[in-house]
Amino acid sequence: MIGRIVRFFGDAEQAKRRRWLLAATLLAVFVADFFVAREHVVFFWDAISGWAALFGFLSCVAIIFISKALGRQGRLMRREDYYD
Repeated sequence: MIGRIVRFFGDAEQAKRRRWLLAATLLAVFVADFFVAREHVVFFWDAISGWAALFGFLSCVAIIFISKALGRQGRLMRREDYYD
């Protein structure tokens, strides 16, 4: 069982299926958010369906871009042979 999972995520031939699975999962989470009862919201954006999924996705994308910018322009990254 574990071997099948490792091959699925490690095999380049499975990339198309992995992307489809990711897209289907994201769509399922987004659609499920429309069925949540929103009776007691604190902020107005909490009442918007799909807001949590969109906010989470945009936050992850922002973290990736900020990390890459800090690594390149902030001089935090080193060459692979830095310690050699």
